[in-house]
Amino acid sequence: MKLIYQQMIAFFVVITALLAILGFSFFHVTKTLIYENTWNQLEGYAYSLKTQSMTIERGANGKQTFTLDIGKLQTSELLLRNQQVHFTIYTIRNKVMYPDQGYQSTISTSDWKKLESGQIIRRKSDLGWRGPDKAKVQNQQRMTDILAPCFDQSGQLVAVISVGAKVSSLQESFTKIQRNLFYVLLFSALLGVAISYLLAHYITKRISKLRNATRAVANGDFDVTLVDHKRDELDDLANDFNQMTSSLKQSNEEISRQEQKRRQFMADAAHEMRTPLTTINGLLEGLAYDAIPEESKEKSIELMRNETRRLIRLVNENLDYEKIRSGQIELRRTTFDAMNVIHNVAAQLKKKAQSAGDTIEVAGPTKLPVFADYDRFVQIMFNITQNAVQFTTNGVIRISAERGYKSSILRIADNGIGMDDEQLKNIWERYYKADASRRNTKYGESGLGLAIVQQLMEQHGGKVEVISKPNKGSTFTLIFPDEKGK
Repeated sequence: MKLIYQQMIAFFVVITALLAILGFSFFHVTKTLIYENTWNQLEGYAYSLKTQSMTIERGANGKQTFTLDIGKLQTSELLLRNQQVHFTIYTIRNKVMYPDQGYQSTISTSDWKKLESGQIIRRKSDLGWRGPDKAKVQNQQRMTDILAPCFDQSGQLVAVISVGAKVSSLQESFTKIQRNLFYVLLFSALLGVAISYLLAHYITKRISKLRNATRAVANGDFDVTLVDHKRDELDDLANDFNQMTSSLKQSNEEISRQEQKRRQFMADAAHEMRTPLTTINGLLEGLAYDAIPEESKEKSIELMRNETRRLIRLVNENLDYEKIRSGQIELRRTTFDAMNVIHNVAAQLKKKAQSAGDTIEVAGPTKLPVFADYDRFVQIMFNITQNAVQFTTNGVIRISAERGYKSSILRIADNGIGMDDEQLKNIWERYYKADASRRNTKYGESGLGLAIVQQLMEQHGGKVEVISKPNKGSTFTLIFPDEKGK
């Protein structure tokens, strides 16, 4: 059974029990009130009979005489009979003065004593009917009555008025109230069951949708979305679920992208290493089988050395990149003059630039303090400047430097082949080459330079920005923050 339905049944049982208790209590209170009102009404009838039909007169000898006005009593009896009310007048405990026949019973000794003390007695009793021949009781009916004492001027009990009504008439009124209340409670219970079932079904249906969506996500479908009406906690859960699926979708796409990058990396690494290994293997076979002329052997050995150095650089750069990316390299940052490094890098790459018809220009202040790891700063500037030289022919590479807000800003700009938007997105990837047809074996270009630059800038807490347009060149902007607190 569904949890919501279980809760619905539990709540219904609790509510039904409460309704039953309240109904029973109401029935009891109603019954008590009905008897209370009836007794009050009967006491009123007794008082009227006493004042209108009974007189106590004092004789010449001082003796008090108790008399009844039979005419008025008969009139009162006729009126009260229409309301199913009967009365009896006692002079002593077991003697009825009026009427000669009707509902009669003997007053017990204990009740008579209470009456003598002035108490009005309320009873639920079996009263008998005496026929005209005053025979023994012919039948009995359930009655409710009151016994009201009448005293003379000296305080002596001279008569007792018993006024009673059939319980059947009271029971009929109570039964009607009971029946109507039962119908109301039954209708309320049925309506509550119907409403509870509809609400439980509605909530269960919404939970089922969430459950089905969860299963779909578990099966790899991350395009599932739930409608969020922003009404209750289930809608909040639906909103969280949508955010989760969106995050999972992005993560899945990133995993796929990283897997693709991993495969591409393995292919690129194999390609980069295969070229020098193939060259070395071919030259070694040529030397082994004397296929290389004597005068070319020295050149072949030099070529193998260069290819070996290229392999070593490739392996070192990969290891360097992984160490930087995983935070295994500890930067030793100090404040030094960046302009001195810039001039040294320009001097190192001057010959390479001249071979491509390029000119390297340096602009900036005489001294520019920068807070960085000296060796890594040199590596960053060298990689970017070398990259600019490689992709520029018969152009100008301009290196400029300036102070920023609590930072040092350096720019390397060229007017080379430039890059489009798609190329700009990928330049930080390992082994990516904006122009794969260009290679410089002397400097061992592998496509790792810019990837290392990005990782080193992140390690320095700095930023690297690139602006480039095809055939108009590129500008790399490096921002190195100052030492904290300075």
